[in-house]
Amino acid sequence: MRPVSRCSSLPVTSRPCSSKPSDHDPPVENESLLENLSIMGVDLPSARRRQPGVLRKLLTNEQGLAHFLKSKGADQETVASIISRFPRSITRSCEHLEERWRLWRNVFKSDREVVGILSRSPESFFRSSDNKNLEKNISFLMTLGITTKDLHRLLTTAPRTFSNSVELNRNMVEFLKSVCLSFDGKDPERFARTVISRNLYVFIRSTNRIRANVEFLSRSLRLSNAEALVLFQTHGAQILDLSHESLKKNFESLRMKLQSLGCDDADFKRMILNYSLVLFVSSERLNEKLDCLMDGGIHVKQVIQKPKVLDFSIDSIRQRLHDLNRLGYDFQKNGIAVLDTSKKRFLAKLERLSSAENEDTRSV
Repeated sequence: MRPVSRCSSLPVTSRPCSSKPSDHDPPVENESLLENLSIMGVDLPSARRRQPGVLRKLLTNEQGLAHFLKSKGADQETVASIISRFPRSITRSCEHLEERWRLWRNVFKSDREVVGILSRSPESFFRSSDNKNLEKNISFLMTLGITTKDLHRLLTTAPRTFSNSVELNRNMVEFLKSVCLSFDGKDPERFARTVISRNLYVFIRSTNRIRANVEFLSRSLRLSNAEALVLFQTHGAQILDLSHESLKKNFESLRMKLQSLGCDDADFKRMILNYSLVLFVSSERLNEKLDCLMDGGIHVKQVIQKPKVLDFSIDSIRQRLHDLNRLGYDFQKNGIAVLDTSKKRFLAKLERLSSAENEDTRSV
């Protein structure tokens, strides 16, 4: 079939089921729809598990959707995968698809790019059915100075942002501006943009949660205005949407663990200011990693200076410590930066250390 350029020109835009159950029958799946989807290669068990109600719909648009997506460059396998993972996509009319595609193309460079995103995350495109609200939100975010790159990321990573009313999103922006002003910041608009760029999920959290986390961290760490502004515009922005109870639990557990290792409140504060994302790690897992590092010859003050090493899995930390200790690596002399590297760089470092050790052996 020749690719079509507009969904509305298709001969079939929707398909009614063959019969309507009586009012006394329990909801049953539409056999005609199931047959169509099966022929298209849709994973019916997956579709049934995700959105079972769709399979009972009396009127759907799976053929129109398939033709529309193919006209944009999708192959049959991609179409089937999209429907399997987000069955509600087949309830969207051709007019809706055309309009939503137009809005997305105002942000993305090509049809191919949009198809690629849909193949990875169909929810981002099909979740909301309100195109006018989407258009208003895109316009609002662009007036804030949100970059095209961040709009891409919002649409694909936090699509629920665009299901919010514009007023709800505006309230979050105004709240972020007020946070900046409370710390004597001079550029609240830039502060809000930076937090959004650093944490795409702020729009789908409540202002109460963000406020509670900001106040807790500021009070507990006794942050100066300058320290708070720096923290919340860098890695600290990423922990603002963490549940308040989880944040407090992980915070107190880490503080107690560091105290047990001989650290004071200044050390604890320094660690958080260096890399607050350690507060994402559960208390049990964090304690296990710290114990592993201490057992491997690392001093706790070194971890405070380079806390990103705690991002690695416990198995990775153990293996790296084993490999380095086997080669006689002196952490006190050389530091622990080697632990905070990619796998490729770490293996290259091991190879250099091993070569140097062999040279020393031969010279002896």
